[in-house]
Parts: sequence; C-alpha cells; structure tokens
Amino acid sequence: MTLHPQPLAPALAAAEAAGRTTVRLDLDGVRGKAELMRRCGGALRLPEWGGGNWDALADALRDLSWLAPEGGAGAGAGGAGWVVVVTSWEGYAGARPGEWETFVEVLEEAVAFWREGRGEAGLVVVLAAPESGCGPAAGAPPRTPRLKHRRG
Repeated sequence: MTLHPQPLAPALAAAEAAGRTTVRLDLDGVRGKAELMRRCGGALRLPEWGGGNWDALADALRDLSWLAPEGGAGAGAGGAGWVVVVTSWEGYAGARPGEWETFVEVLEEAVAFWREGRGEAGLVVVLAAPESGCGPAAGAPPRTPRLKHRRG
C-alpha cells in the first residue's frame, strides 16, 4: 500500500458521511522530528507515552481509543474509524526526506494494522494535495514502503 496525495475536501466529506473521526495534522513550518512529534501529539491528542520517538508514535497509532468524537465512540469502541488528513507536509518532506520516509512508513504500518483488525472501519491517512495542485514536493514522491527497524 502506498499513500498518495489527495484533495482535502472530498476526503473530509467522505469521512464525515461514513461517520469517521477526522483529525487534521497540519505540518506547516515543521522542519524537524521534535516539532513533528509535538504536532502529532497535539493533533491526535496523544497520551504522554505516545510521542517523542517513532516507536512510541507507532504504538499510539495502533490504539487510538482516546480519539473518539465528542459524545460518540471511535473505532476502538465500535465506531466507523478514523481519518487523519496530513496538510502542508511538503516543506517537512523536502527539508528532512529521511525523517519523512520514516514518518510515512509509520503511517502505512498503522493503516495496515487497522485494516487487518477491522477492515474498512480502521485508520485512513490522507496526504492533502499541495494547494498549488502541482503534486508532491520534489524529493518526496509517494513510494512503496520498505520495512526497517526504527530507532529513536
């Protein structure tokens, strides 16, 4: 499975129609791993243990029980699942291509984890197309994941 850039509005409309919990992860201005982890923690409302390194982020993305809509239940409690829309990712992908590749790998692994356990009622990640409509940033094309051990 590969993550591909997609327009934002149709993805959000489809997620809302399906009753999914939608989260926007805005990476505008992110130029390093520490800031990326802070943004993930804020957008996903991660618990204390859920951030700071790749493995903790991966573990948190396999739980998500705390990320239910207000007054409702998330996929962990039988809901329709989650959609994480990543916006303004091009700058980070261009500034830190190795970190970007690892981040995408973490997201892909989380999506695969939820798909195995819940089918379509799991986690979906959408990379919002750049506002210019020109496609992904140079140096950061969608790619086929290669599994590797993450550290840090």
